[in-house]
Amino acid sequence: MESHRCIATVKDELNKLGLHYKSVELGEIVIKENISLEKLQLMDSELRNFGLEIMSDRQSIIIDKIKTAIHQLICLTNDHAKPNYSKFISEKVNLDYNSLSHIFSGTLGVTIEKYIIAQKIERVKELLVYDNTSLSDIAYDLQYSSVAHLSNQFKKVTGLTPSFFRQHRNKLPGLS
Repeated sequence: MESHRCIATVKDELNKLGLHYKSVELGEIVIKENISLEKLQLMDSELRNFGLEIMSDRQSIIIDKIKTAIHQLICLTNDHAKPNYSKFISEKVNLDYNSLSHIFSGTLGVTIEKYIIAQKIERVKELLVYDNTSLSDIAYDLQYSSVAHLSNQFKKVTGLTPSFFRQHRNKLPGLS
């Protein structure tokens, strides 16, 4: 679950199914009672209509928790102190970082660090397309050491400079 809208959707579906929950957070639901396989399948079917799914294997759950922690750091926090990603992720998932890193890269074929960079660049692209935020402010908000660092990383990942991307956003495939 990536947003408060997703949480609200899940709560609505749980209520429709008459399921009582202790909590619904990003990536995790705690149900108060045991539920039948039939209700679980029904809930999964309903959630899939919204692009959500229930994960039951431990590895998928861990990877989802890692992604959720990264999303929280990149999109949902306004803390301008440079985060210690490994410590934050480790605390959120409640496992040591080396184990998390091994599971993540072994399953997805990409390191957590490269995934973080990709997610940060996606966030930069969102801000360039939908906000008039300056590149300097974007670099500051996403904890880049400088605009030059952000620009170099952006170009390395996308092949474009952030300025070119912003100027031509209406002409770029997938953005119009």
